[in-house]
Amino acid sequence: MRIGIGYDVHRLVRGRPLVLGGVRIDSEWGLEGHSDADALLHAVGDALLGALALGDLGRHFPDSDPRYLGIDSRTLLERVMAMVQDQAYRLQNLDTVVIAQKPRLAPYIPEMRRNVAEVLDADLGSISVKAKTAEGLGALGRGEGIAVQAVCLIAQVSR
Repeated sequence: MRIGIGYDVHRLVRGRPLVLGGVRIDSEWGLEGHSDADALLHAVGDALLGALALGDLGRHFPDSDPRYLGIDSRTLLERVMAMVQDQAYRLQNLDTVVIAQKPRLAPYIPEMRRNVAEVLDADLGSISVKAKTAEGLGALGRGEGIAVQAVCLIAQVSR
């Protein structure tokens, strides 16, 4: 068994769609980034890559590469999951925390969980997505960005 930890943060800007966990969220603010800036899926990808000791998303999908401009982060996570499967591992469970002062994310969490479970070919019961505020503290508390933490457990499977 292996454990991986992931983290991602993006600045909120006007005029971009807000996508988290593959769900488009109703908001006038979106996350700034080279891809669709889905911080939830980026943190999950980093956790999986970390569990395999393969670096981070930026190593595999650099923001300097025009192929990834505006790419759907589900595609990136599918590629990461292929790496997990190529090394004969399977996700056991995933726990994530989205830290966002705004907008309110609770109504979107069930769909986020379903999307993540689908991309990772995992049982819905093994996927946790939680949303917390920063209680008004710091840049996240002022609503300047959104951060996500993720931890996963993967286990080797018989070939």
